[in-house]
Amino acid sequence: MSAKRISRRTLLRGVGTVVGLPWLEAMAPITRSVMSAEETKAPLRSLFFSVPNGAHMAAWTPTEEGPRYQLNKTLECLAPHREYVSVMTGLTLDGARAHGDGAGDHARSGASFLTGSHPKKTNGADIQNSVSVDQVMAQNLGSKTRFASLELGLEGSAQAGNCDSGYSCAYPSNLAWRNATSPLAKENNPSAVFDRLFGGENAAEKAKSKSVRQAQRKSVLDFVLEDANDLQKKLGAADKRKLDEYLYAVRDVENRLVRSDKLKLGEDGIPNFPRPAGVPRDWSEHCKSMMDLLALAIQSDSTRIATFMVCNEGNNRGYPSIGVPEGHHDVSHHGKSAEKQAKVQKINAFHAEHFAYFVDALARVKEGSGSLLDNCMIVYGSGISDGDRHNHDDLPIVLVGKAGGKIKTGSHHRYPKETPLCDLYVWMLQQMGVKADSFGDSKGMLKVS
Repeated sequence: MSAKRISRRTLLRGVGTVVGLPWLEAMAPITRSVMSAEETKAPLRSLFFSVPNGAHMAAWTPTEEGPRYQLNKTLECLAPHREYVSVMTGLTLDGARAHGDGAGDHARSGASFLTGSHPKKTNGADIQNSVSVDQVMAQNLGSKTRFASLELGLEGSAQAGNCDSGYSCAYPSNLAWRNATSPLAKENNPSAVFDRLFGGENAAEKAKSKSVRQAQRKSVLDFVLEDANDLQKKLGAADKRKLDEYLYAVRDVENRLVRSDKLKLGEDGIPNFPRPAGVPRDWSEHCKSMMDLLALAIQSDSTRIATFMVCNEGNNRGYPSIGVPEGHHDVSHHGKSAEKQAKVQKINAFHAEHFAYFVDALARVKEGSGSLLDNCMIVYGSGISDGDRHNHDDLPIVLVGKAGGKIKTGSHHRYPKETPLCDLYVWMLQQMGVKADSFGDSKGMLKVS
């Protein structure tokens, strides 16, 4: 350990550039009396991932219960981290049900997934939902990091329009809600996320820095090199290696974003596809870039709370690369067709594989005596169970991470019928240090471990 302690909030700074740091041994106190017990341990993070259109539950739900369960076909990509994976069967999202409002299950499930609320059926400006669990956390803990929360996804957010049977497009395209009438739009451009994470706090300097980087082909790290070199002199050998690995990861992500921004040309020299600048054309590349950035944001303690919409609810994109050219929403209405259900399962597994890529990234980063994954609570799932039935009970939900040691090992939990999903959120709020006995339609606190 270095003899000199540095603050957890230390940043590398340059012109228009700010780079947060990972957890280093030098950030721990020399003696326990220097800091409180809370400050001596790595911070806990809460992350929420949603996937659209439900799941093929027969390939999702394990047959065994308890800690010796085996991951089913869709989730077997998480097997290398099975001890971190808790499958939660039987949870219900009652707010997504019709309650007399008729069709619109996709809009309701998107709006209700993190709020537990039943959204008002309207496609006008009078939207009405409730604050989401991530924003309750952000309002209580957000001052501890540069960003109170991050809202990310692979599609844009809408704030108006008619998207699902008379429901506003704000409902199926936003997970995070600051309050009942204010959804927080997500960012889907990796370049914009990178600039937000590593750009300076002054808008003019940030723009100048980006312009110079592009013109001179410089890395964002070139602007903080002097600060980085000064910091290296204060660190022990283990911290130097960790800092080098982290800065390499930042540069690697930046380089891949630069390459993805270059327009590919056909043999005739004419661009062979139109693409918005900054957003990769390939879905997998786009998803992995966004997940890499989220991993860096967590590693650098830029935020401890984030939401990630893999796709907007009701999404109907096809996945020809895995043999499913038909739209996801279309095949989710399978009518008990074995062929369509198999295609739904392929899409479910494809999404889960990308989530596993993110889990792998967290597991590789050492933090204290464990990894980032030990200090995370990551919800992954959908507000719809079977896409054909549009039911909102027995949801496909997993919780990944050990919650700072509160979860000893992963398990398959089967909860009583109609157990609110919000009971899980009450437990998560309490682990994050938020005093909450209830949230949404909760009936109590879920038993997780």
